[in-house]
Amino acid sequence: MRAIVITEPGDPDVLTWTEQPDPQPGPGEVLLEVAASAVNRADLLQRKGVYPPPPGASEIPGLECSGTVIVLGDDVDEFRVGDEVCALLSGGGYAQRVVVPAGQLLPVPAGVDLVTAAGLPEVACTVWSNVVLTAGLLAGELLLIHGGAGGIGTHAIQVGKALGARVAVTAGSAQRLEQCAALGADVLINYRDEDFVDQVRAATDGRGADVILDNMGAKYLPRNVSALARNGRLVIIGMQGGVTGELNIGSLLAKCATITATTLRSRPADEKAAIVGEVVTQLWPLVEAGTVQPVIHEVVAMERAAQAHRAMEQGGLFGKIILKTP
Repeated sequence: MRAIVITEPGDPDVLTWTEQPDPQPGPGEVLLEVAASAVNRADLLQRKGVYPPPPGASEIPGLECSGTVIVLGDDVDEFRVGDEVCALLSGGGYAQRVVVPAGQLLPVPAGVDLVTAAGLPEVACTVWSNVVLTAGLLAGELLLIHGGAGGIGTHAIQVGKALGARVAVTAGSAQRLEQCAALGADVLINYRDEDFVDQVRAATDGRGADVILDNMGAKYLPRNVSALARNGRLVIIGMQGGVTGELNIGSLLAKCATITATTLRSRPADEKAAIVGEVVTQLWPLVEAGTVQPVIHEVVAMERAAQAHRAMEQGGLFGKIILKTP
């Protein structure tokens, strides 16, 4: 098979489309013929050498894919050769073939084509596990999403609205905020010239956000706490703004608020399987009904992954970049 490998840590030019050994499924695993993968920010960090895959995972980048089951490992009963699926991965998606634990496979939702489905597993599992399972977002609450125009953000807007919440987003341009509004966002905050704490308070009569989904980390930590409502829940899923911040414990105590930091990639297989199961039973019906839709910025050939990485680093995307396997 051919796959994208990282020849050495560096800029996008280190991504090379080359021959690699075919992976072989073990017990409880399946082998997929990959139709497409998708670019996630973790792939950029891995390429730079600062976010290695978990022990035992493929060194090939790619945290999700779609494709067709071509080989079943022992003890796999719930899938058949020929099934079209998408998959949550710990690595290996930028390739023509990949091995996946059966518990991390999801059926392609009705109404979604196979290539587009490659952009669903990572955002769906991230948003559902954090916004719903961890933060417990309720109807009528306010959900603040940082980075509303990205892959996670565009999905989270739709999930929040489907659950009956009000949704506030931050983004860096009027155009991207307008696109977020088209997905259902209620409160639009341009982080370049507006303070999100002030805007959230103004939109809630001073109450604040019930749930904040944050991809920035340290840079936004003090202001995120200030923006929380009483009993608010801050969930940190990224470190784009650094890893070390200062926390006012008194402010957190006064609000009876909570901070949770999570990652999906390094979770044990059984935890991932449980999240996947929730997504299939609870979220996939919303996707099949068209209430929550994949948001794709562009589809490019997988061998042009370097171009896709450059585009993500330059910013200005709305939704996800799909890498289509030749």
